[in-house]
Amino acid sequence: MTGRYVVNLPIHSGKAPRWLFERMVSLAEQILIIIAESFSPTEILNRLADPWWFQALGGILGFDWHSSGLTTTTAGALKVVLDRIGPELGIFAAGGKGKTSLKTPEHIRQSVERYGLNVDAEKLVDTSRVVAKIDNALVQDGYTLYHHFFVFDNQGRWIVIQQGMNQNARYARRYHWRFDNKILNNDKARIVAPFKLSRVLNLVSSTSASTREFILEFIRSYPDVAVGVYKKMLEDVREINFPRREYIVPSLDIKPENLYKILVKTYEAHPRDFYELIKIRGVGPKTFRALALVGELVYGTEVSWRDPVKFTYAHGGKDGHPYPINREDYDRTIQILEKLASKLKDKRARGKARQLLLGLGEG
Repeated sequence: MTGRYVVNLPIHSGKAPRWLFERMVSLAEQILIIIAESFSPTEILNRLADPWWFQALGGILGFDWHSSGLTTTTAGALKVVLDRIGPELGIFAAGGKGKTSLKTPEHIRQSVERYGLNVDAEKLVDTSRVVAKIDNALVQDGYTLYHHFFVFDNQGRWIVIQQGMNQNARYARRYHWRFDNKILNNDKARIVAPFKLSRVLNLVSSTSASTREFILEFIRSYPDVAVGVYKKMLEDVREINFPRREYIVPSLDIKPENLYKILVKTYEAHPRDFYELIKIRGVGPKTFRALALVGELVYGTEVSWRDPVKFTYAHGGKDGHPYPINREDYDRTIQILEKLASKLKDKRARGKARQLLLGLGEG
């Protein structure tokens, strides 16, 4: 699978009942074990990075097949599973929904230290923050992130599943990333959605390369000069219609004095490249939007406004759609997969024993 993927899902309230969530954990555990034994632990990362597979997994686990809750509840079940069997597989989970997402760096560092992993924890933390910043600030599609699920292995490979919410549209967007995705000039991103937005500020696209170069040079210049250019622009622009927002007055919505503080901060940091700029705290959607606007309107740099916009039933769904979950069938599936996982483990153990005996014979 190449490219970065995104899924659109309607927002649903409520939560998974305990009886269902416990079964989701049990079934998800057997599925991950089977994948690891049949292929490799790395294949788990590949599957989780695939939006189609993740959606199918949520459906098999019995959660609402088309709702925002599928993302958060399925990821929640997977985190419980990986906390339990992850160390054996060499795979670890961090982050989650709401305030838990803010603990992602802490979770990453704890796992690396606790299990003595030979990976760069700070590099993984850095990746987590940059990927979150991109989907929250560089691709401005009207969705605010509230869920960040980071999974990595003992080789430093990683995937990210995060979700943003648009309360007005009553939709959520789930974003999938994999360790081999390009951070910038990413033109292979796909939106799995029932609709495509007409205008999305996309600073990740290769089309926006000249604007990114301008922004980087602009914030390196002396702040008074930069803000002076921005104020001059505001004199010529009265109203700007940004996507999925009401008409706004730039001088009120984007305050030059606030921008000045950010420009001073970025000037003092003097980022070497755009990747370092993304990492600076406080440089968010408004700053990137304002600077992209300056580049496009004043200096004529090109910026992309194109939206970077591809299921399954096994046991029914939490809300009874397409039919209520049959607990006996669900438990039977878990039992069958437990037996399969056990056989695969035995097969691997026998293979290791055979290799050991052969080695002793040769000695």
